[in-house]
Amino acid sequence: MKRNLLLILAFCSVLNLSAQDSKSGRDITVNNDDNRNKAIEQIQQLDDSVKLWKINGLMSLNVGATGLFNWAAGGNSSFNMIAAANFNFLYYKNHIAWESNINTEFGEAWIDNNTFPWQKTNDKFEISTKFGWEFSKHWFLTALGQFRTQYANGFDYSKTPKNLISQFMSPSYTDISVGIDWKPNSIFSVYLSPLSGRFTTCLANDSILKDMYLGQEYMQDHKNATCRPDFGLSLKGSIYYDGIKNLKIISTLNMFTPYSDYFGNFDVDWDVTVSYQFLKVFNVSLGTQLKYYDSVKMQLNDDTYPYQHTQFKVQFGLGLGYSF
Repeated sequence: MKRNLLLILAFCSVLNLSAQDSKSGRDITVNNDDNRNKAIEQIQQLDDSVKLWKINGLMSLNVGATGLFNWAAGGNSSFNMIAAANFNFLYYKNHIAWESNINTEFGEAWIDNNTFPWQKTNDKFEISTKFGWEFSKHWFLTALGQFRTQYANGFDYSKTPKNLISQFMSPSYTDISVGIDWKPNSIFSVYLSPLSGRFTTCLANDSILKDMYLGQEYMQDHKNATCRPDFGLSLKGSIYYDGIKNLKIISTLNMFTPYSDYFGNFDVDWDVTVSYQFLKVFNVSLGTQLKYYDSVKMQLNDDTYPYQHTQFKVQFGLGLGYSF
């Protein structure tokens, strides 16, 4: 589309210059050739600048509903909706690579005849950017920054009254690091940084949330803290595959361990999304999310004391979607 527009504009400029030369009564054969060559050169330069950027992503809106009326087998009427988007921006020129990603989703469910009819099902906001210099083929000296949090309050609905367990910026995770990025192709990359800083924040004025996300031991030594800084080692792997028409596979793995007595205990974030678009406007997707945070301790039903748990979520969606 951009190339066609550039061709049209250049062609019009050639016609305009040729017409001006015709009015002057001069021999315009040479002038026309020069003008055409200049126009083609301009198109090539502009087209090359467009190719420097590779932009792709997907958006989806999945909706489901169940209605029950005098249903002998039991159950509750329900409605759920999930909106999600994942965008990638990649720039490369003269051994300089700049890659950014935005990954976000939000979902709500309504369950009839429930103590808490409205419940949050999905909530994520993540943004990351990498800027690298290719010092050897496929190897980049890279600086990375990424930020993760959620939009709305989260609750534990299994208890009455429901317990607040998260808020906007409570928690949030900000990572800043410098390391080596290996990109053997446009699909796969691995980033390793021995110089990585993580800033965990909990802005909520709630001692339980601060103990959960900043750590009970840390809060004993820092009574009014809202941010916990850690210095350590980080690893990030990513896959973005779109080699089959209408099919996208996106996966990111983030791992971090601090240089402290807990070195070797990794915080893990691993997301996988498989999406297929059909009939131009419909989308079917399967997504999983695995989390493990060494400092986050939860007390589940069978737990005597709070401790770390592996968190896992899987979701399947069918609805409206668009990928590019």
